[in-house]
Amino acid sequence: MSTDPSPALILASGSAARAAMLQAAELPFRVVRPRVDEAALRDALLAEGHDARAIADALAEMKALRVSAAHPQALVLGADQTLDCEGRLFSKPATPEEARAQIAALAGRRHRLVSAAVLAEGGRPVWRHVAEARLTMRPLSEGFIAAHVARHWEAIRHSVGAYRIEAEGVRLFERVEGDPWTIQGLPLLPLLTFLIQRGVLDA
Repeated sequence: MSTDPSPALILASGSAARAAMLQAAELPFRVVRPRVDEAALRDALLAEGHDARAIADALAEMKALRVSAAHPQALVLGADQTLDCEGRLFSKPATPEEARAQIAALAGRRHRLVSAAVLAEGGRPVWRHVAEARLTMRPLSEGFIAAHVARHWEAIRHSVGAYRIEAEGVRLFERVEGDPWTIQGLPLLPLLTFLIQRGVLDA
């Protein structure tokens, strides 16, 4: 993360994974966590019949706009990720029991991860991108799932679907279609392309 007190980009997210991706790309930014009731908005959008793609995009936009209203001179990045398995949307697990249940529900099945990013400036969206990845999880035994959750609970509790594919969670899968950044929650390459075009980054 940049030590510059006012870098051009604000990350409107408390996600350590997204911050790590921006850090790895050596992109100057600072974090301002948005005050957004994500669960309430997600439930409302679900009740209205919106799909995983629309929900991720709407949540990313809300985060970006909420922070942009207070920091109108900056580019504000909001992001969100949804997981859809056969029409069922998953959220971050609240307990180890819920994490075990989520992995068990995904085991032996193919699911879709949707990662959305929205940049706002002056209180309005100026760029957005939604990317998808499709992952097929291996059939897994109850014992393996329980041991995996016990070892990694503190890390996976912040991950929709209760896994981190960038760590031991990769062992859960037999097939992955999509780039690693989308899977981790941010369509990084399209974001970098836009920031280069805007002159925020050198190329």
